[in-house]
Order: sequence, then structure tokens, then C-alpha cells
Amino acid sequence: MAKDKTASDVSKMIKDNDVKLIDFKFTDLPGTWQHFTTTLTEYNEEIFTEGLGFDGSSIRGWKVINASDMLVIPDPSTAWIDIFNAEKTLSLICTIVDPITREPYDRDPRGVAEKAEAYLKSTGIADTAFFGPEAEFFIFDEVRFTNTGNSSSYLVDSVEGHWNSGREEFPSLGYKIRAKEGYFPVPPADTLQDLRNEMCLELEKAGIPIERQHHEVATAGQAEIDIRFAPMKSMGDQMQYYKYIIRNIAKRHGKTVTFMPKPIYGDNGSGMHTHMSLWKEGKPLFAGNGYAGLSDMALFYIGGILKHAPALTCLTNPTTNSYKRLVPGFEAPVNLAYSARNRSAAIRIPTYSANPKAKRIEFRTPDAACNPYIAFSAMLLAGLDGIQNRIDPGDPLDKNLYDLPPEELAQVASVPDSLRGAIEALQEDHQFLLRGDVFNADFIANWIDMKQKEYDALRLRPHPYEFGMYYDV
Repeated sequence: MAKDKTASDVSKMIKDNDVKLIDFKFTDLPGTWQHFTTTLTEYNEEIFTEGLGFDGSSIRGWKVINASDMLVIPDPSTAWIDIFNAEKTLSLICTIVDPITREPYDRDPRGVAEKAEAYLKSTGIADTAFFGPEAEFFIFDEVRFTNTGNSSSYLVDSVEGHWNSGREEFPSLGYKIRAKEGYFPVPPADTLQDLRNEMCLELEKAGIPIERQHHEVATAGQAEIDIRFAPMKSMGDQMQYYKYIIRNIAKRHGKTVTFMPKPIYGDNGSGMHTHMSLWKEGKPLFAGNGYAGLSDMALFYIGGILKHAPALTCLTNPTTNSYKRLVPGFEAPVNLAYSARNRSAAIRIPTYSANPKAKRIEFRTPDAACNPYIAFSAMLLAGLDGIQNRIDPGDPLDKNLYDLPPEELAQVASVPDSLRGAIEALQEDHQFLLRGDVFNADFIANWIDMKQKEYDALRLRPHPYEFGMYYDV
């Protein structure tokens, strides 16, 4: 995805690649891509300014049916030949605007990211926010689930899963990854090396540069593919292509991918550690002479993230399943502290390089079930609030948080332990999100209502494990 690609460049791509169809992709409120497709009879370069109309009433979290007309405005810089269509198809990512006012639709996630970047520039603090997420996911061979009024079940499976060590596989060769021992094994224990390589190469063909890929800690196909940092909205676009390409490459090989944070009990969940830094006029602003080589600005940014972290989790960890990963005492960084190198803190300062351009902070709490545009925008606003109000992050905590005595650990704040707790935190603390009209009161109220319904949907249903615990009471 070339940042300087113009409408005429897209027209040339269509001609040079003998494109037959145009696919217009946009993101719903929870973070899932939606799309519609046209033939070339609908294509002209005016669509990049005039847009195309569609009905937004059935999109999750969007307009009611009596106010449903919307316009998609495609971004030429996102043009990509979609390799998963039988006919040659050009894909474009779109922003949504109101057809009457031509203003960005306030519930469009990509529009939120555009407003966040504009607000950053308006503050004079910086002109670019770089984001670099490390998304983890599972590659399964099978998934089955059912929910009815009188039954509920799920099953995920992988040939790598340690629970398959006794299965007859004609022959079974014994290369099974034990629970919590999936970090960096080589083939044949790592059965997914070639698949991850294919994902990486297709991502790079789509213009998304890759830093590295590897097996992750959990058994049963947990993976991580890291993409190179990019400006915030562009990274949102890249994360949407990332999920789309990875899922479809897996399907090509008869496998399935999930970014669900905790699909397996008793093993590591999937997070999305997110690296952030601010730049101005091509110069990094987070390098300095403070703790771990950070500037005062970077430390205040950390102060803002830590202060607003409970509310942030409603946006960065937005599912009921997210809080099965965010459990104190286990692998997830739930403790609101910062540290150089210490991976048990919610915020880590990577120390791989002394180069000022590499100086950044890493917020380790988020997971990839989030909507990237919304999550990144909220993190940026929290950090900016820290800078604007000079929020002191307190002293760093370089001890292993999991080894602290209970009385000492009790002094360290932590993120909410349920989606309900995150909802309550957001209800109490969201003024920082309203700066620059990046988010507005309607967005926050709508988001809270949507999340409360998700929370209620889970808490109203009996859990299968409850039958083992309580059936004979």
C-alpha cells in the first residue's frame, strides 16, 4: 500500500492488471471488514472524491433504518489486487461520510482514526504517531461450537495440540507441543513454518513489510507475525489487511485462524503488544535522558496510558473473552506499572537499540480482538492527555511482578477483570476521548450499550463447566 498512490495510479493498476471488479471494504464498529463489489462500469476517478452510496442500516453499531444513507470514500493509497477472488479484483479501503453534510460519520472507525491524527497535529506536540502492534493468533485444524436454549459446547483442535499425543495418526510421530512450551520450536514440532512464511510473503506483496514470524508460547498452533511500524491510520489499514490475508491463506490450506484472546483453557492467550512513539518534523520525541533513555514527553505519555488504562481496556480489550486472558497472576500483563525489559509490567520500554529513532513504549495489555482504528486512537488520546497534563507515571517497577509479596503487589493497580468492570471504567473516565471531537458522547454511549449487551448475553447463559461444579447441589 503506497502512501502516495493517486486516483490515476489506481486507474493504471486496473489497466495493467486487467482488473474486472472493484471491491470496496470498510470496517464496522466491532472491527470486522464489510464489503460490496462493482464491475468496472461503476468505476471512474471521481469516486475518490464523490464516493459511492450504500445503505448503512444493517451494519453493526451504525445507523437506524430511517437515517441509513451513507457514502463510502475509497482511499487510493490502499489499492491492492485481491488474490482471493477468482476474477481479477482491485480492493480499496474506504472511509464513511454523511451524504448530506459530507462530514465523516462519527461511528466510522477509520474516520475516528483520521480525526485522531488531525487532533494530534492541532496540539503542536507532534505530527506523526507511529504504531507497531504484535498480533498473536491461533491456527487451528478445526473449530466447532453450538449454543441453544438447552445446550452449549465448543471444540478447537490442532494436530500440534498436546492433547493429541495419544491419537492414532497412521502413524503418530510424537511431535506434539507441550502446554506453554511453544515458543520458538523448530520443525517438525513446529508444523506451521511454511504456512506462516506464505502469510508473510503475501502480506509483503500487499505492501505490508514484515519484521519476523514465529510460533508462540501456546500449544496447538499459536503464532505471531510482526509487521513494521507505520503511522496510526495506515497501521489500522494494515491490520485489517493482515487479518484478511492471514485468514484466507489459512483457509486455502484447510485451516482456520482466530484472534480470539483465550480459545484454550490452561495455556497462553493471544495478546497484541502495541509499540508507540511520537515524531515531529522527522525527529523522534521519545528519546531523552530519563529512565531507560526516555524523554519527559515519553514518561508523561506513559502516565496518561497508566491513568486511563482501566477505561482503555473497554476499547483495547473489548470482548468478554478478553478478560479470560487478563487474569492476575498468569501470563498477561494486568499490573499498571512500567519498566525497562520487565515483561510482567503493562508498559515495557524495549531496550534492543540505543538509536533514538528506535525509542518507543510498548503497551502490553491490548488484544487483537479490538478494532485497531478505535484502539489506537484511544491509546493516542490517553498518551496525549498525559503529556498535556504532565501526568507523573510514578516510579518504574523493575521487579518481577509475579514474585512480589501479596502486600507489595496490593499497592500496584491493575486493569479490570471483566468486561463489566471495563464498561464501568469507561463510563467514569472518557473525557480524554472527547478532545478534538475524535470520539463524541454519542459514540461512547453507543459503544457502552453495545458492550453491555455482549456482557449480558454471556452472563445470562449457563456455562458448561457449571454443570460439573453444581449439578448435584
